[in-house]
Amino acid sequence: MINNLRWAPWAALAAIAVATLSPIGLRPHVPGASADLERMAAFVVVGLLFGSMYSRRLGFALVVVVGGAMLLEILQNVIPTRHGLVHDGALKAIAGAAGVMITSLSARQIRARNSDR
Repeated sequence: MINNLRWAPWAALAAIAVATLSPIGLRPHVPGASADLERMAAFVVVGLLFGSMYSRRLGFALVVVVGGAMLLEILQNVIPTRHGLVHDGALKAIAGAAGVMITSLSARQIRARNSDR
């Protein structure tokens, strides 16, 4: 079952890329949420997905999530209606890394609990 979901983190990252690189008027918005909160939530989810699917390759997961956040922010500078900012990239990278680390710490807790039995 888990192997069938290996595409999920990549699909989530691709969806964020489309939203990030499309014209600003087409960017989805969550009513009542700030843009910073939307960015952070999206990358926490991506981090959780990559951390879950690549739990034995956390370095890889971190590089993809943090690198993806930085790359998307840089690519926004070549799109006329968008602008990449260090602040936005940092929020995305930190949130994505937090998602990866949450899954890592959760997995360790579960393994420790199971080994005590």
